[in-house]
Amino acid sequence: MSDTSIDNSKRTWLIASTCAGFAGGAAVAVPFVSTFQPSERARAAGASVEVDIADLRPGEKLTVEWRGKPVWIIRRTPEQLAALDSIKEQLADPESARKPSELTPAYARNGHRSIKPEVMVAVGICTHLGCSPSDKFTPGPQPSLPNDWAGGFLCACHGSTFDMAGRVYKNKPAPDNLEVPPHMYVSDTRLLIGEDKKA
Repeated sequence: MSDTSIDNSKRTWLIASTCAGFAGGAAVAVPFVSTFQPSERARAAGASVEVDIADLRPGEKLTVEWRGKPVWIIRRTPEQLAALDSIKEQLADPESARKPSELTPAYARNGHRSIKPEVMVAVGICTHLGCSPSDKFTPGPQPSLPNDWAGGFLCACHGSTFDMAGRVYKNKPAPDNLEVPPHMYVSDTRLLIGEDKKA
């Protein structure tokens, strides 16, 4: 056998090995690189959420998840709306003036903190340590609440209380009102949480 045939067979073996190595490396690299891309769940976590509120009756609450947070949608009763003005003196930030750009969009900087007075939209996380307050919609004396309670929310972790607009009462551990997320109406009965282009 000549030296030339040996060199040719070595060359062929080297080329074949190199090609196989590249193919094997690519087969390993593609799944590895794809692990750096966000999952469907992660992509969805930042997406807007559309909610149908047609069946939400006065006094009822609907909770949806947006960016991993509970968002409360409440259709307030006429009585609950009327109580909002009567308790202003008891609130720490009745006009949502503290951190307005962070916690309250411009279209919700009003007495009811919402686009439509009867529909409250708020992130259900206490601004103190991140607990989720419980519903205390019924007015009147109750355990852990004042005798003149007008209805709202109680964070049982440290006793912070919020009214039916998510505004925090004075002298409570929570430093701020509940967050109002960006939202808009895409129709009379459909809300889009996470976007407010048309608000």
